[in-house]
Amino acid sequence: MQHQSVLLEQAVVALVTDKNGFYVDGTFGRGGHSRRILKDLSEQGRLLVIDKDPEAIALAQELALEDKRVSVYHGSFDALQKVMHDLDVMGQVTGVLLDLGVSSPQLDDAQRGFSFNKDGPLDMRMNTASGTTAEAWLAQVDEKALADVLYQFGEERYSRRIARAICKYRLQDAISSTLQLAEIIKQAHPKWERHKHPATRSFQAIRIVINNELGDLQNALAVMLDALAIGGRLVVISFHSLEDRIVKQFIQKEIKGGDFPVDLPITQDQLNPRLKAIGKAVKAGDEEVNENIRSRSAIMRIAEKIA
Repeated sequence: MQHQSVLLEQAVVALVTDKNGFYVDGTFGRGGHSRRILKDLSEQGRLLVIDKDPEAIALAQELALEDKRVSVYHGSFDALQKVMHDLDVMGQVTGVLLDLGVSSPQLDDAQRGFSFNKDGPLDMRMNTASGTTAEAWLAQVDEKALADVLYQFGEERYSRRIARAICKYRLQDAISSTLQLAEIIKQAHPKWERHKHPATRSFQAIRIVINNELGDLQNALAVMLDALAIGGRLVVISFHSLEDRIVKQFIQKEIKGGDFPVDLPITQDQLNPRLKAIGKAVKAGDEEVNENIRSRSAIMRIAEKIA
């Protein structure tokens, strides 16, 4: 399946407020958002693209050869502070875009190990050049820790039953393929959701922990706020409630400002709010959902730095 960037027009319209600005696409993927951003930039505009995935970085480097306005960093967006300091643009960024989660090409490539519908090695790493594979992690994680991961990161109500089944199975045989793991979960799951594979939540949870997705997001948001210039925009597209909750709470905290006792007599200015929300959360319309089912769960939040 060809990758379709979710909320493409809405995201770029919200992000690009100055055609001469410096922008960051923290999740390059297959470059849909980046190419659309470049259309709105002048010759003086600049775009830094970041991704963990070596395949995405290879495409990003091709784009950089085509367009001198583009620079590329291979790694997680939580390294933004170092990158911004190296480029000497800390506090001067006009906008940062994050399109979180896994892309269609990553899901469709069985060798990446993200899909429970296609057989492949149990990898699940965004950055295939480093880190622990899902196979290696599942071989050593203890049952309680596994159940906790499935519950916390997959919101899987049958986490303990599934963790028990995985740990029992691995005593007899190694779990090394995606369909093997999916079948173990399928057999252990007592109540399937309509139109949803019973391994969906567990695969999501394992992928999140393998790639430290929520940790990276939490670490990166404060750095991104520091990187933005006054008036700069933060645009984040999330695909599940855990990501969106982190983004929503971060924006609300920075809108509120300092955490002072409620009875302390201070003015709103003294609270030092650093962000203001731009509109309400945005979701894909019916037309986009019909064309790209992945957009069904997307939620986009936009905030602007004010101090």
